Amino acid sequence: MTEPSGGSSDKPRRPVVVPAVALVAFTAIGITALLGGLSEAPEEPEALGQGAVFDQGRFSTKFVESRVKVQKAEFDFEEDKRFVELVFDVTNKGEETAAVGLPPQKLEQAFTGDSFAGSLVKIAPAFPEGTGPFVFAQAKGGETKQLHPGVTSQVIVRYQLKGNAQPPEKITLDVASFEFEPDFNSNTPRWQLIAKEAGENILPEIKARVTLPVKKGDAA
Repeated sequence: MTEPSGGSSDKPRRPVVVPAVALVAFTAIGITALLGGLSEAPEEPEALGQGAVFDQGRFSTKFVESRVKVQKAEFDFEEDKRFVELVFDVTNKGEETAAVGLPPQKLEQAFTGDSFAGSLVKIAPAFPEGTGPFVFAQAKGGETKQLHPGVTSQVIVRYQLKGNAQPPEKITLDVASFEFEPDFNSNTPRWQLIAKEAGENILPEIKARVTLPVKKGDAA
């Protein structure tokens, strides 16, 4: 009889061994594809300092400085008042007058704001209750609470230093931006803070983190 060429077909084949690491990798890739790909890492806020200019969408904002300001007493029986001031040069880029506003008391409430100061969603360190903030824009006739289209105004956010309280060495601001999008309820386009869902809350996205040293040259 003639022997079959190429060896016997009944010879057992050696099993192919797939490393466990490869199996895990293939499984992970499959799950990732099923879920629509890897989720994007959260965007880090832009780190800015004194003198920086930041485009907030609705406003172009220059972070001028932080300083200690002394308000001299008008009468002998009064005492001088000391304030920590945050100074901004703000240009309203929209077509309508905007409010100067106030920083939000809670981060969870910030997304409803549409004013300039409403975009300063966190100011650290926090100042004691009852010391502010007092917020206004400087105008030719004194102080105003409005920011007119196309006009650059200097905005002051101030906190009072009561008693022997000392100013901080620096102040850090978490700053949000605006987008002109349809309102959720009325579907009418308006300026609103860019925000996202975070669990049961809607929180503004922090677009810039600004650190300002506090100048103390005007301290009493």
